[in-house]
Amino acid sequence: MKAHEFQAKELLADRGATVPKGIVVDSAEAAVAAFDALGGTPVVLKAQIHAGGRGKGHFPGSGKEFGGVKYLTKREDIAPVATTMLSFPLVTKQTGEAGQKVSRLLVQQAADIQREIYLGMILDRATGMPVMMACAEGGVDIEEVAAHTPEKILKEPVSPELGLQPYQARKLAFAMGFTGNQVAEAEKIMHALSKLFLEKDANIVEINPLVVTPSGVVMALDAKIVFDDNALFRHPDIEALRDPTEEDPAELKAARSGLSFVSMNGNIGCLVNGAGLAMSTMDIIKYHGGEPANFLDVGGGASKDQVTEAFRILLADPKVEAVLVNIFGGIMKCDTIATAILAAFKEVGFHVPLVVRLEGTNVDAGKKLLADSGLDIVPATGMTEAADKVVAAARSRRKS
Repeated sequence: MKAHEFQAKELLADRGATVPKGIVVDSAEAAVAAFDALGGTPVVLKAQIHAGGRGKGHFPGSGKEFGGVKYLTKREDIAPVATTMLSFPLVTKQTGEAGQKVSRLLVQQAADIQREIYLGMILDRATGMPVMMACAEGGVDIEEVAAHTPEKILKEPVSPELGLQPYQARKLAFAMGFTGNQVAEAEKIMHALSKLFLEKDANIVEINPLVVTPSGVVMALDAKIVFDDNALFRHPDIEALRDPTEEDPAELKAARSGLSFVSMNGNIGCLVNGAGLAMSTMDIIKYHGGEPANFLDVGGGASKDQVTEAFRILLADPKVEAVLVNIFGGIMKCDTIATAILAAFKEVGFHVPLVVRLEGTNVDAGKKLLADSGLDIVPATGMTEAADKVVAAARSRRKS
């Protein structure tokens, strides 16, 4: 689960990090009022969406050249810019061509910037340890630094039990060129970041940029947090931060039914039990010239209602031109899934070809149920045959 920038900075500030003053608004009038409340000083209007690259984005159809982050000094410029941001979708590298509707803006007090630094914390899966990452060259081009000069990114492993130790924070602070009182300020922000990551089961906490002003103040100018969905039951305060308008409606619907679902851009819907098999299914569809429309794992013990809901979600996607059901029966018996498929077929009403590959427990009984149903279901024996058939079915439907 992603947090908005303003939420991320509030969480960091609660743990001792220094952040700039800001006010969240949802209208041009409120943006002007926020400008006044901040003292009429230069501000930055920042679109609040769950996507990076906002500053380099654009608002197609607006006739304006600015992106989702705009520095403003004059009161009379606030309303027009805010109106554009709230009226047109923001397109960035991460949103796709359709862009993302902006519902809220952060009116943030502008800061003079002398230096930009990157600071982040993730789980290093190679070592199984959380790791603090820092780079003296932060800002909008940090991806270029990571791609071309990765040696500039410093890493410090952090104990989950003990957290970031003072000597580790000082080591990183000195390595990033902080001096004098800046060292203590940088340490305070690093400890806040570490505490937030560990306390709230985050997947990533990122401050980019961490800035130093000409007067020597160190502050988190921007922040990003992604939380582990599987741990949200332990953190109702974090769950309350969720913004459903920023998430895929199909993914939310699937989650409510206990299904693991991720939308993709292809035309072949996939219904599979087991994450590994789902990944393999998408790979083999791609290998045979098709494009998967989704990742969908119904799990090992899916009920008839869950399978029916899975088909509803798949068939609601107008891009889907064929569906592949790929089930390896273990806990999930093949005759049980076959019964669920038949019930869903009748209840949902299929308008695209359906290819079914069953293997495992009670496979013969499952195949017989499908064969005797009289429904237009295409059987497949192995994954290669299933992929061939579903790709061919999608192509045939497209031609027709």
